Amino acid sequence: MSKKIALITGGSRGLGKNTAIKLAEKGVDVILTYHRQQADAAAVVAEIEQMGGRALALQLDAGNCASFADFASQLKAGLQAHWQRSDFNFLVNNAGVGVHAPFAETTEAQFDELMNIHFKGVFFLTQAMLPLIADGGRIINVSSGLTRFALPGYSAYAAMKSGIEGLTRYLAKELGPRGIAVNVVAPGAIETDFGGGRVRDNAQLNAFLASQTSLGRVGVPDDIGGVIASLLQEDNRWINAQRIEASGGMFL
Repeated sequence: MSKKIALITGGSRGLGKNTAIKLAEKGVDVILTYHRQQADAAAVVAEIEQMGGRALALQLDAGNCASFADFASQLKAGLQAHWQRSDFNFLVNNAGVGVHAPFAETTEAQFDELMNIHFKGVFFLTQAMLPLIADGGRIINVSSGLTRFALPGYSAYAAMKSGIEGLTRYLAKELGPRGIAVNVVAPGAIETDFGGGRVRDNAQLNAFLASQTSLGRVGVPDDIGGVIASLLQEDNRWINAQRIEASGGMFL
Protein backbone atom coordinates (compact mmCIF):
# COMPACT_ATOMS: atom_id res chain seq x y z
CA MET A 1 0.00 0.00 0.00
CA SER A 2 1.37 3.42 -0.94
CA LYS A 3 2.14 5.91 1.82
CA LYS A 4 -0.37 8.58 2.66
CA ILE A 5 0.44 12.13 1.59
CA ALA A 6 -0.69 15.28 3.40
CA LEU A 7 -0.81 18.83 2.04
CA ILE A 8 -0.38 21.41 4.81
CA THR A 9 -0.78 25.10 4.05
CA GLY A 10 1.48 27.39 6.05
CA GLY A 11 3.78 24.53 6.97
CA SER A 12 7.07 26.37 7.31
CA ARG A 13 6.66 27.37 10.96
CA GLY A 14 4.38 27.30 14.00
CA LEU A 15 1.48 24.88 14.09
CA GLY A 16 1.88 23.94 10.43
CA LYS A 17 5.50 22.93 10.93
CA ASN A 18 4.65 20.96 14.05
CA THR A 19 1.83 19.18 12.22
CA ALA A 20 4.18 18.29 9.36
CA ILE A 21 6.71 16.76 11.75
CA LYS A 22 4.07 14.88 13.72
CA LEU A 23 2.59 13.43 10.53
CA ALA A 24 6.03 12.41 9.30
CA GLU A 25 6.63 10.63 12.61
CA LYS A 26 3.49 8.61 11.88
CA GLY A 27 4.75 7.65 8.42
CA VAL A 28 2.83 10.22 6.37
CA ASP A 29 4.68 12.04 3.58
CA VAL A 30 4.20 15.81 3.49
CA ILE A 31 3.76 18.60 0.99
CA LEU A 32 3.91 21.94 2.77
CA THR A 33 3.30 25.42 1.49
CA TYR A 34 5.03 28.63 2.44
CA HIS A 35 4.40 32.24 1.50
CA ARG A 36 7.73 34.00 2.02
CA GLN A 37 9.69 31.74 4.39
CA GLN A 38 11.39 29.56 1.77
CA ALA A 39 14.43 28.82 3.93
CA ASP A 40 12.25 27.77 6.85
CA ALA A 41 10.20 25.53 4.56
CA ALA A 42 13.36 23.92 3.19
CA ALA A 43 14.50 23.23 6.75
CA VAL A 44 11.24 21.40 7.51
CA VAL A 45 11.64 19.34 4.33
CA ALA A 46 15.21 18.45 5.34
CA GLU A 47 14.08 17.43 8.83
CA ILE A 48 11.41 15.13 7.44
CA GLU A 49 13.85 13.61 4.97
CA GLN A 50 16.30 12.94 7.81
CA MET A 51 13.49 10.99 9.48
CA GLY A 52 13.22 8.81 6.38
CA GLY A 53 10.12 10.44 4.95
CA ARG A 54 9.51 12.34 1.76
CA ALA A 55 8.57 15.99 1.67
CA LEU A 56 8.13 18.83 -0.78
CA ALA A 57 7.72 22.58 -0.26
CA LEU A 58 5.70 24.74 -2.67
CA GLN A 59 5.13 28.50 -2.63
CA LEU A 60 1.53 29.62 -2.13
CA ASP A 61 -0.20 32.87 -1.28
CA ALA A 62 -3.18 31.39 0.57
CA GLY A 63 -5.12 34.65 0.21
CA ASN A 64 -4.77 34.98 -3.56
CA CYS A 65 -7.48 32.89 -5.18
CA ALA A 66 -6.29 33.82 -8.68
CA SER A 67 -3.12 31.80 -8.05
CA PHE A 68 -4.84 28.56 -7.07
CA ALA A 69 -5.18 27.06 -10.55
CA ASP A 70 -1.45 27.49 -11.14
CA PHE A 71 -0.71 26.07 -7.70
CA ALA A 72 -2.85 23.03 -8.50
CA SER A 73 -0.77 22.47 -11.65
CA GLN A 74 2.48 22.74 -9.67
CA LEU A 75 1.13 20.37 -7.06
CA LYS A 76 0.10 17.84 -9.68
CA ALA A 77 3.56 18.00 -11.25
CA GLY A 78 5.18 17.61 -7.83
CA LEU A 79 3.06 14.59 -6.97
CA GLN A 80 4.00 12.94 -10.24
CA ALA A 81 7.71 13.75 -9.94
CA HIS A 82 8.16 12.75 -6.29
CA TRP A 83 5.54 10.06 -5.75
CA GLN A 84 4.46 8.98 -9.25
CA ARG A 85 0.91 9.74 -8.18
CA SER A 86 -1.80 12.13 -9.28
CA ASP A 87 -3.51 12.57 -5.91
CA PHE A 88 -2.91 13.07 -2.19
CA ASN A 89 -4.85 11.99 0.90
CA PHE A 90 -5.05 14.74 3.50
CA LEU A 91 -5.57 18.50 3.23
CA VAL A 92 -4.80 20.62 6.30
CA ASN A 93 -5.98 24.22 5.86
CA ASN A 94 -3.66 25.82 8.39
CA ALA A 95 -2.19 28.98 6.81
CA GLY A 96 -3.16 32.18 8.55
CA VAL A 97 -2.29 35.58 9.92
CA GLY A 98 -3.35 37.30 13.11
CA VAL A 99 -4.89 40.72 13.50
CA HIS A 100 -5.54 42.15 16.96
CA ALA A 101 -7.73 45.24 16.80
CA PRO A 102 -10.83 46.40 18.69
CA PHE A 103 -14.04 46.11 16.69
CA ALA A 104 -14.44 49.89 16.57
CA GLU A 105 -10.96 50.31 15.12
CA THR A 106 -10.79 47.37 12.69
CA THR A 107 -10.11 48.66 9.19
CA GLU A 108 -11.55 47.37 5.96
CA ALA A 109 -8.03 46.44 4.85
CA GLN A 110 -7.55 44.31 7.98
CA PHE A 111 -10.95 42.71 7.48
CA ASP A 112 -10.21 41.92 3.83
CA GLU A 113 -6.84 40.39 4.65
CA LEU A 114 -8.43 38.09 7.19
CA MET A 115 -11.30 37.25 4.85
CA ASN A 116 -9.01 36.46 1.93
CA ILE A 117 -6.69 34.18 3.89
CA HIS A 118 -8.92 32.60 6.51
CA PHE A 119 -12.23 32.20 4.69
CA LYS A 120 -12.30 32.96 0.97
CA GLY A 121 -8.88 31.41 0.46
CA VAL A 122 -9.79 28.23 2.35
CA PHE A 123 -13.08 27.96 0.46
CA PHE A 124 -11.59 28.23 -3.00
CA LEU A 125 -8.29 26.45 -2.35
CA THR A 126 -10.23 23.44 -1.06
CA GLN A 127 -12.42 23.66 -4.16
CA ALA A 128 -9.30 23.71 -6.38
CA MET A 129 -7.85 20.71 -4.53
CA LEU A 130 -10.93 18.49 -4.85
CA PRO A 131 -9.79 16.79 -8.08
CA LEU A 132 -6.46 15.95 -6.41
CA ILE A 133 -7.76 14.62 -3.08
CA ALA A 134 -8.12 10.86 -3.13
CA ASP A 135 -11.50 9.34 -2.37
CA GLY A 136 -11.53 8.30 1.28
CA GLY A 137 -9.26 11.20 2.17
CA ARG A 138 -9.60 13.76 4.94
CA ILE A 139 -9.71 17.52 5.34
CA ILE A 140 -8.79 19.33 8.55
CA ASN A 141 -9.66 23.03 8.85
CA VAL A 142 -7.86 24.93 11.58
CA SER A 143 -10.15 27.27 13.51
CA SER A 144 -9.74 28.85 16.95
CA GLY A 145 -11.03 28.68 20.49
CA LEU A 146 -12.11 32.27 19.87
CA THR A 147 -15.24 31.00 18.12
CA ARG A 148 -16.46 29.65 21.49
CA PHE A 149 -15.18 32.29 23.90
CA ALA A 150 -14.65 35.99 23.24
CA LEU A 151 -11.56 38.08 23.94
CA PRO A 152 -11.59 41.76 22.91
CA GLY A 153 -9.70 42.54 19.75
CA TYR A 154 -10.44 39.43 17.72
CA SER A 155 -13.92 40.11 16.31
CA ALA A 156 -12.94 39.94 12.63
CA TYR A 157 -10.61 36.97 13.08
CA ALA A 158 -13.18 35.01 15.07
CA ALA A 159 -15.91 35.83 12.53
CA MET A 160 -13.81 34.26 9.75
CA LYS A 161 -13.12 31.18 11.85
CA SER A 162 -16.81 30.85 12.70
CA GLY A 163 -17.48 30.84 8.97
CA ILE A 164 -14.93 28.06 8.52
CA GLU A 165 -16.67 25.97 11.15
CA GLY A 166 -19.96 26.30 9.29
CA LEU A 167 -18.26 25.52 5.99
CA THR A 168 -16.72 22.39 7.50
CA ARG A 169 -20.14 20.87 8.14
CA TYR A 170 -21.22 21.55 4.57
CA LEU A 171 -18.02 20.06 3.18
CA ALA A 172 -18.57 16.95 5.29
CA LYS A 173 -22.10 16.66 3.92
CA GLU A 174 -21.25 17.25 0.27
CA LEU A 175 -18.00 15.25 0.18
CA GLY A 176 -19.44 12.32 2.08
CA PRO A 177 -20.29 10.40 -1.11
CA ARG A 178 -16.55 10.35 -1.88
CA GLY A 179 -15.75 9.03 1.59
CA ILE A 180 -13.96 12.26 2.55
CA ALA A 181 -14.29 13.23 6.22
CA VAL A 182 -13.95 16.90 7.18
CA ASN A 183 -13.29 18.19 10.69
CA VAL A 184 -12.20 21.31 12.55
CA VAL A 185 -9.37 21.59 15.06
CA ALA A 186 -9.72 24.71 17.21
CA PRO A 187 -6.56 25.58 19.15
CA GLY A 188 -6.66 27.73 22.24
CA ALA A 189 -3.93 30.22 23.10
CA ILE A 190 -0.59 28.97 21.76
CA GLU A 191 2.94 30.28 22.24
CA THR A 192 4.05 31.00 18.66
CA ASP A 193 4.96 34.08 16.61
CA PHE A 194 1.35 34.17 15.37
CA GLY A 195 -0.22 37.61 15.69
CA GLY A 196 3.12 39.16 16.53
CA GLY A 197 3.80 36.62 19.27
CA ARG A 198 1.45 38.26 21.79
CA VAL A 199 0.69 35.08 23.73
CA ARG A 200 4.35 34.07 23.79
CA ASP A 201 5.94 37.44 24.53
CA ASN A 202 3.40 39.34 26.66
CA ALA A 203 4.00 37.94 30.16
CA GLN A 204 0.85 39.51 31.60
CA LEU A 205 -1.36 38.11 28.85
CA ASN A 206 0.33 34.73 29.07
CA ALA A 207 -0.25 34.56 32.81
CA PHE A 208 -3.89 35.61 32.48
CA LEU A 209 -4.61 32.98 29.84
CA ALA A 210 -2.80 30.31 31.87
CA SER A 211 -4.93 31.21 34.90
CA GLN A 212 -8.08 30.69 32.80
CA THR A 213 -6.96 27.28 31.50
CA SER A 214 -7.77 24.12 33.43
CA LEU A 215 -4.34 22.60 32.82
CA GLY A 216 -2.66 25.74 34.14
CA ARG A 217 -0.65 26.97 31.15
CA VAL A 218 -1.05 28.19 27.60
CA GLY A 219 -0.40 25.82 24.75
CA VAL A 220 2.71 25.15 22.67
CA PRO A 221 2.83 23.86 19.07
CA ASP A 222 3.47 20.31 20.31
CA ASP A 223 -0.01 20.41 21.85
CA ILE A 224 -1.66 20.88 18.45
CA GLY A 225 0.32 19.08 15.76
CA GLY A 226 -0.27 15.74 17.41
CA VAL A 227 -4.02 16.34 17.59
CA ILE A 228 -4.21 16.97 13.85
CA ALA A 229 -1.96 14.02 13.07
CA SER A 230 -4.07 11.78 15.30
CA LEU A 231 -7.32 12.81 13.62
CA LEU A 232 -5.84 11.76 10.29
CA GLN A 233 -5.06 8.24 11.49
CA GLU A 234 -7.23 5.32 10.43
CA ASP A 235 -8.49 4.79 13.99
CA ASN A 236 -10.35 8.12 13.73
CA ARG A 237 -11.93 7.55 10.32
CA TRP A 238 -15.48 7.71 11.77
CA ILE A 239 -15.05 11.21 13.21
CA ASN A 240 -16.70 13.59 10.76
CA ALA A 241 -18.12 17.15 10.77
CA GLN A 242 -16.82 17.73 14.31
CA ARG A 243 -15.15 20.64 16.05
CA ILE A 244 -12.30 19.41 18.22
CA GLU A 245 -11.06 22.12 20.57
CA ALA A 246 -7.48 21.69 21.78
CA SER A 247 -7.16 24.40 24.40
CA GLY A 248 -6.26 22.65 27.63
CA GLY A 249 -9.71 23.63 28.89
CA MET A 250 -9.87 27.41 28.46
CA PHE A 251 -12.67 29.43 30.04
CA LEU A 252 -14.69 26.50 31.31
